[in-house]
Amino acid sequence: EDDYYILDFTIDGIRPLYVFNETCQETVPQALVCFFESKSFEDAIRTAISLGGDSDTVAAITGAVAEAYYGIPPALGRRALGYLDADLRAVCDEWMRFTSG
Repeated sequence: EDDYYILDFTIDGIRPLYVFNETCQETVPQALVCFFESKSFEDAIRTAISLGGDSDTVAAITGAVAEAYYGIPPALGRRALGYLDADLRAVCDEWMRFTSG
């Protein structure tokens, strides 16, 4: 058991006392539980951000897992890509072509 993350908590249960901590022990389990408690990609991301603390790290990890499980809703993906400059969008487009087949 010492080799595994402890996941026996709820996000609402830790929310009142959760503080910024960038260690993997305090971000990875929280990110996984955000995903486990979610009902959609967006729900997972919103839960991770709402936790506070190192929310960009927790949301990035949660988002990676949630994308693999739920996929990214097309409208949300298009909107997110719209915020990127042309060079970065080209990199993302190339990556998506590469990973899709």
